[in-house]
Amino acid sequence: MSTTNSATAAWLTQEAFDRLKAELDHLSGAGRAEIVQKIEAARQEGDLKENGGYHAAKEEQGKIEARIRQLTALLRDAQVGEAPADDGIVEPGMLVVARIAGDEEKFLLGSREIAGDSDLDVFSEKSPLGAAIIGHKEGDKLSYVAPNGKEIPVEIVSAKPYVA
Repeated sequence: MSTTNSATAAWLTQEAFDRLKAELDHLSGAGRAEIVQKIEAARQEGDLKENGGYHAAKEEQGKIEARIRQLTALLRDAQVGEAPADDGIVEPGMLVVARIAGDEEKFLLGSREIAGDSDLDVFSEKSPLGAAIIGHKEGDKLSYVAPNGKEIPVEIVSAKPYVA
């Protein structure tokens, strides 16, 4: 289901794509219907200026609509593919262990959406660190320039395909 080669496209596993598509379908259908019912019920309570339930429902509606727009754009531009090969080469979809400025860190390279509800740190492949390490392999030593202008040393300890 690869849809584009755009530089802004996010790489997603098929599982992540399916999960996000299901969320979008729910929000676009049942989610919208539920919030419309809440707004209508609150509207029936009278004066809208002092109606906390109405204002809360409208705020929730705004959040749902924003998430729908976010998911629509993400799924429209997503590059969907299989998990990367377990070859130790850093690419989107890999769980990377790296020694960054002397500290060992474990993170997912790719989209926050791939990790789902996990508390795993995620770095975009477009971030300074992500862009610097893509294509490197276990044991490689390199450095990148952080947004603050400092050069930061990195050593790739391991790179394995992420499994949710």
